[in-house]
Amino acid sequence: MNNPLLHDDFSAFIARYLPGKIQKLTVNAGLSCPNRDGKKGRGGCTYCNNQSFSPGFSATPEPVGIQLRKSREFFSKKYPAMRYLAYFQSYTATNSSTPFLMEMFREALREEDVVGLIIGTRPDCMPDDLLEELRILSRSAFVMIELGAESAHDRTLENVNRCHTWADTADAVCRVHEAGIPVGLHLIMGLPGESEEDMLATIDEVNRLPVDIVKCHQLQLIRGTRLASQVETGEAAVIRWDAEGYIDLCCRIIHGLRADIAIERFVSQSPESLLIYPRWGLKNYQFMNLLRNRLQQN
Repeated sequence: MNNPLLHDDFSAFIARYLPGKIQKLTVNAGLSCPNRDGKKGRGGCTYCNNQSFSPGFSATPEPVGIQLRKSREFFSKKYPAMRYLAYFQSYTATNSSTPFLMEMFREALREEDVVGLIIGTRPDCMPDDLLEELRILSRSAFVMIELGAESAHDRTLENVNRCHTWADTADAVCRVHEAGIPVGLHLIMGLPGESEEDMLATIDEVNRLPVDIVKCHQLQLIRGTRLASQVETGEAAVIRWDAEGYIDLCCRIIHGLRADIAIERFVSQSPESLLIYPRWGLKNYQFMNLLRNRLQQN
């Protein structure tokens, strides 16, 4: 096996389901989160500033179809054979009524060359009626659910105001899997109060579930967030890796994760104007090259 990462990446994973060139197009559904709007809590996750991963986010976005057309125009000029997945990423993309959501998802699939959906949501926001509708939809289009689990430790989830538990994650993963829909987990390494052993214990818990793909990234300390204030005042403490230290952890994750689970990424980048830590001066591809080199040396 010539892959030093030992796991399929996203391209290899999606090729299991869809041939040819596939590109994700990020869609803003204009929805909030249940730990922001009062359904579960207020204030949102302590580390979250949505502008850090969706800089163009707007609370009143353009219609889904228009967003997709604009994004598709950008890629189609260079890659005319490209097909697309509508990626509902911002906040919680299932935090609304099932009829509203299904019309939005169908609108996305009506767009030219859009062959599937990736729906980012929370483990406590996947009701049975919506899951059944998505199961039916998945007969005619690719559908994947990406659940923001973040950690397997309930004390951590409580500390960062997630307002759900690991049991919620396990339940949602199993129900999505039973519906025949690929399921991914989003995990954050370095949440306040966690040691590296805690993070690897999360990987052990992931291995016990029918997960298809994981997306990991380092905690990013973002200006204007509650967590940034807590760290500044000493109320919260976070691990501050240099790039080599985080690569060490990534190597342990790669070797500890069940072999059939794909890994989409290990790092994420926020706008420099918002980022407090880490400031490694590396693009994502540069970090991944360093990680591959380390794995080849071991």
